[in-house]
Amino acid sequence: MKVTFYATLRDVVGGRSADFSLPPDATVQDLLDEMIRCYPAIGRELLNEEGELHPHVHLFINGRDAPYLEQGLNTPLDPEDTITVFPAVGGG
Repeated sequence: MKVTFYATLRDVVGGRSADFSLPPDATVQDLLDEMIRCYPAIGRELLNEEGELHPHVHLFINGRDAPYLEQGLNTPLDPEDTITVFPAVGGG
């Protein structure tokens, strides 16, 4: 499954996108777990101390923010899904 990363997350994964191997019945949570397994440093960028997505991190599945999907992180993934991840970036 191809995931596109933005902003500072690109530095963590070493590029604009990465491919992850997931079983056919994988969920968004399974993808998060695999991203952290492959890139351990991304865990602190994506998750808070309780293991939940930081509020400033957006994990979009087909343009919809994962926490707001009907099944949230338990939403099943399709191999054709478009997945993008980016942290909110501020500046001044």
